[in-house]
Amino acid sequence: MSDNLIVAVPSKGRLQELTHAFFAKAGLKVSRPGGERNYQGTLKGIEGVEIAFLSASEIAREIAAGSVHFGVTGTDLVFENIDRPEEKTHIVTALGFGHADVVIAVPSAWIDVTSFEDLADVASDFRARHGSRMRVATKYVNTTRKFFAQNGVTDYRIVESAGATEGAPAAGSAELIVDITSTGSTLKANDLKIPEGGVMHRSQAHLVASMQANWSPQVLERARLMLDRIASQEAAHNQQEVRTRVPQAAAIAAQTETLFSTALPFGEPEGEMLTLHCPRGNVPACADWLRSNGAKVISVSPLDYVFQTSNVLFDPLKKRIKQ
Repeated sequence: MSDNLIVAVPSKGRLQELTHAFFAKAGLKVSRPGGERNYQGTLKGIEGVEIAFLSASEIAREIAAGSVHFGVTGTDLVFENIDRPEEKTHIVTALGFGHADVVIAVPSAWIDVTSFEDLADVASDFRARHGSRMRVATKYVNTTRKFFAQNGVTDYRIVESAGATEGAPAAGSAELIVDITSTGSTLKANDLKIPEGGVMHRSQAHLVASMQANWSPQVLERARLMLDRIASQEAAHNQQEVRTRVPQAAAIAAQTETLFSTALPFGEPEGEMLTLHCPRGNVPACADWLRSNGAKVISVSPLDYVFQTSNVLFDPLKKRIKQ
């Protein structure tokens, strides 16, 4: 059995571009020899990492089967396509792109439906008047059943959608839909609205680990190296280095920690030299405060990586695998 770490990524489109950019920020370049016709690649920067190019839905299925160790996919597909996802997967980190919501949408003409709570009454009334259950067109069958059951809506039946779900009410094949949307513009174009409480799941692309995969020591070490790069880049992105000379640097450092959530990356300062890691949004206020307390010159530098002994992405994964 191969000891390669297998990472599944989207095979095409905007999600592919954004995934490649995400890894590139961490100094890890996705290589695809032979172009789009090749469904295998490598992750330059770490030996023994194999990239599998798959569709988003295929990625979720391969994670469930344990055929890949990591996959980049939306949580909407994880919870829809994977039975017992809490057991079979480990959500490593959100990637900051691919935002979309799984929503309930009803015809805009349904003026009596302003919130999801109204649907239970509408469903009962529909059955009484028509002698049949209200139809819900969707590709998200499992998500819909779970959400409706949790909220007490039972008088409905699902019509599985194979095409453009948003057109189902106008075509007369369903009364309402459950679909995914990023802007809501397509729903509006089809005279549909999202009632209050109708957002079932807020999704975005995540790095997801499979608890079904074979995590040999070699694979686990390659996972550590990859997640070390990603975690270190993410930590660096969220903060900047602030350097200055100030009287009583140790006392000043303690106050900046309280006031501006700074950290001392190299321990307590000696003498007057002070080096801080400061959250980006707090840098201007921190600089103003330092100057009011005796600092004359303050330099602020971006950080590429912040490597630490602990790894906020790898350590929770390792703990689950070892259990």
